[in-house]
Amino acid sequence: MSGAPNLFAAAAEERLRARSPLADRMRPTSLDDVVGQEHLLGEQGPLRRLLNVDRLASVILWGPAGTGKTTLARLLATASAKNFVQLSAVNASVKDVRQVIADAEERLGAHGQGTILFLDEVHRFNKAQQDALLPAVESGVITLIGATTENPFFEVNGPLRSRSTLFRLEPLDDEALTTLLRRGIEFEGATASDEAIDHLVSRAVGDGRQALTTLETAVALADARRREADGSPDGADGSTPEPSSSSPSPTGIVVDLADAEAASDLKALRYGRDEHYDVISAFIKSIRGSDPNAALYWLARMITAGEDARFLARRLVIAASEDIGMADPNALTVAIGAARAVDYVGLPEAGINLAHATVYLATAPKSNSAYKGFKEAMSDVQGEPAGEVPLHLRDGSYRGAESLGHGVGYRYPHDYPEGWVEQGYIPDELTSRKYYRPTSRDGVEDWIRRRDDDAPPGEAD
Repeated sequence: MSGAPNLFAAAAEERLRARSPLADRMRPTSLDDVVGQEHLLGEQGPLRRLLNVDRLASVILWGPAGTGKTTLARLLATASAKNFVQLSAVNASVKDVRQVIADAEERLGAHGQGTILFLDEVHRFNKAQQDALLPAVESGVITLIGATTENPFFEVNGPLRSRSTLFRLEPLDDEALTTLLRRGIEFEGATASDEAIDHLVSRAVGDGRQALTTLETAVALADARRREADGSPDGADGSTPEPSSSSPSPTGIVVDLADAEAASDLKALRYGRDEHYDVISAFIKSIRGSDPNAALYWLARMITAGEDARFLARRLVIAASEDIGMADPNALTVAIGAARAVDYVGLPEAGINLAHATVYLATAPKSNSAYKGFKEAMSDVQGEPAGEVPLHLRDGSYRGAESLGHGVGYRYPHDYPEGWVEQGYIPDELTSRKYYRPTSRDGVEDWIRRRDDDAPPGEAD
C-alpha cells in the first residue's frame, strides 16, 4: 500500500492537467517545438547559439502577450544544470527575493549549483525590489530570466537592464499562428475548416495563447452543436468528458466558420504601455501626414483599448497648434471644442467629437511655422543675454514714467489708416532675428505671407 498515495497523487495531477487550458496542455517541451521566434531560435539565432555553448547569462524576454515568454524561460532553464526558481512580480515581495538569493548562495556554496530565477512580469517590480536583485545578478549568484510585456527601457532599472541581455519576442505571424492552431486542432482530436482557421488567425492579433484559448472555445461549441444534432448526452453519466492530456482519438468534432466566429466575438487588443506610446505616435503622425483614414483607425483602436479620452483630446489640441497652426487657426478652436465635449458628453458618444476633430485636423493645411518660431525664440531667450525692453514699449501709464522716457515715442497703430505703422518691437540686440516665417502653402498663412511681402492692402485677399 506504500505506493497507493503516489498513484492517487499522480491521478490527481493528471486530472488537474487535463482541466488546464489548452495552451498549458500544449506547452512545448523542447526548443524545436516552439512556434515562431525564428530570429532568436533558428539555427543561427542568438538564443539557440548561446544555449548550444552553455553561455546563457541573465536575460530579459520582452514581447506582447502570447508570444512564448514563459514557455521560452522554462525551456532555457531545462537546458541548464542550474536550479530553477519561479516568482511572479505580481505578488512577490522584497522578502521573497532576499530568500531566493539566500537559498541560491547556500546552494552554490554547498553543492556548487547555480540558480536560475524566472521572474514573470518583471515590470511589476518597483525600484526597491529590482535593486534587491542587482547584487546577486551582478555577482552571478543568480541568473535572471525576466519576462515583460512592457518596454524594459521604461520599466526596468537601468543597472539591472544593463546586466541582462535583452531579447525581443515578436507577435506570431499568420503562418506561425496557423501552425499552432492546426496543432491545437489535432491535440483536441478535432478537425476544422480552412475558413475557421483563417478566421481564428485573423482575430488572434499575433497572440498564440489567445488563439489557442479561442480555439478551445470553438471546439467546445462545435462539440455541443454535434451532440445536439445527434441527440447524444455529454457523457454516459450526463457529465462532460474531460479532455485527455495526450493526443486523443478522433472525436468527430468539426469546427466550422460559425463556431470560430462565435468563439471570437470580441477581438483582443494588445495595448500595454509600449503600445500606448507607439499607437499615439502613429495617430499624431497620421494627422500630420494628412491621412484621415489612418488617423481614424488609430483613434478607434485607442478608444477600443480603453485609452483615456481626455488624453486623446489633449493630443489633438497640441497637434492643432504644432502641425496646423496658422495655416488654419480655426483648427485649435475645433480641437478645444472636442476636448470640452469629452468632459461634457463623455464616452462613448464623445468618440464622435474626437473623430470630428481628428478628420478636421488631418484634412487641414499644415504649417509648423508658429511652433518652429516659438522654439527658436525660446532658444534665444535661454541662450542669449536678455535684451532690454525698448523705451517706447515700456509702461508709461504711471506718474513719472514719462520723465524716465517710458512710453515716449510709441506710435499707436490704430491711429494710422492701415492700422499699422513701422516701429521696433524687439530688443535692439535681436533686430536681425526672424522667428515666424509664413509658408506658401494653401490656407490662412499664405495670405499672411503675401501681406508681409509688401503686397498692397487688399491684394492679399
